[in-house]
Amino acid sequence: MQAAHLSDRGVVKVEGADARTFLNGLASNDMNAVAPGQPRFAALLTPQGKIVADFIVAENAAADGGGFFLDCPRALAPMLVEKLNFYKLRAKVAVADLSEALAVMAVWGGAPADSAFGLSYPDPRLPALGFRLMVPPAQAATAAAALGATLVDAAAYDAHRIALGIPRGGHDFAYSDAFPHEADMDQLAGVDFHKGCYVGQEVVSRVEHRGTARSRVVPVAYDEHAPMTGLPVLAGDREIGTFGSAANGHGLALLRLDRVGDALASGTPITAGGIALRVVKPDWARFPWPGAAPA
Repeated sequence: MQAAHLSDRGVVKVEGADARTFLNGLASNDMNAVAPGQPRFAALLTPQGKIVADFIVAENAAADGGGFFLDCPRALAPMLVEKLNFYKLRAKVAVADLSEALAVMAVWGGAPADSAFGLSYPDPRLPALGFRLMVPPAQAATAAAALGATLVDAAAYDAHRIALGIPRGGHDFAYSDAFPHEADMDQLAGVDFHKGCYVGQEVVSRVEHRGTARSRVVPVAYDEHAPMTGLPVLAGDREIGTFGSAANGHGLALLRLDRVGDALASGTPITAGGIALRVVKPDWARFPWPGAAPA
């Protein structure tokens, strides 16, 4: 079992009598389903349905003080606090950025375990991602040892994430520019299509019901050194997307699926920076795969 301190992750706490209702009216997932040990992956969207910030929402047990803890990109934590306070109005909630006080750790490759060092919760996106732990930064190594996990660099977790085909905002898609379907949030339990209204809900529901998600982040494989993040992905000389993060022969790219299908049908090489890419279907994908025969 391995553990890594994810220094790029921050923590925003939302607490108060109206906290659950408040978050439920904003987030893309059902906050009524969140409970201690039962987190949800979700996002705050623009009214146009684009991702402002994505996060994992974990609830602390009442005996430990309660409250909802948002495991989010650290660089976005101040903005997320500002946005939540903007929407707060008269709701009885308090929002605080705890990124200095709490570190986020990822633990994978073994059975989940309770920790005496902080809030632990399974990663709701995919079981193979393991579970997460919020602890004071100085206790990260001690917590890993108590769990029987080897403390490794965050790059090892990133390689694990990339091999599983899980997108990371700011690397594989741009915040305020990508829809949840493009970031595969609909595939990774990040959107509840049956809950009530939330900011951006109409656009997300329309994409779902019309099946109009033309672009998605999908895994790719390469045999040479990795292309640089941000390079255009080409099918022949036609641009079909953008290359994202990569590690150990595995990468992610935001691609137009129809153009990928055309390239596969015609045998046109797919490349980024002159490096050949192979598009790989992840085990979790339920959307129509380019080049596959209709069911």
